Amino acid sequence: MKKFLKVLGNILWLLLTGLEAAIAWFILGAFWCVSIIGIPFGLQCFKFGKLSIWPMGRGAKTNFSKHPVANIIWLIFGGIFVTGFFFVVGALWCITIIGIPFGLQSFKLGRLAFSPFGAEIKSTNK
Repeated sequence: MKKFLKVLGNILWLLLTGLEAAIAWFILGAFWCVSIIGIPFGLQCFKFGKLSIWPMGRGAKTNFSKHPVANIIWLIFGGIFVTGFFFVVGALWCITIIGIPFGLQSFKLGRLAFSPFGAEIKSTNK
């Protein structure tokens, strides 16, 4: 039953928020990859684009201190706006009881958008 609810939640997430978020991450990643210096930043965007498609059942652990210079550059050049966007969307989702699981996923993506370098995404399925 738990697996069914994760799949159902992921399908609803994909239809309501995930597809748009993934497309935005992929476009942002493509822009970052135009220059050689931006490729590491673009790869992080692609990683989060994949997570945005199917986030439920997957956890994330951030480690800002692993790559602090890259994380600071990321924040300066747009990461703070992406983080803010996901936290606002998460707050809007949490207005209703039904939207709380989607809000929690938005908060997870916002936390990852704050410090993407050194972040690890793992499956929480057991």
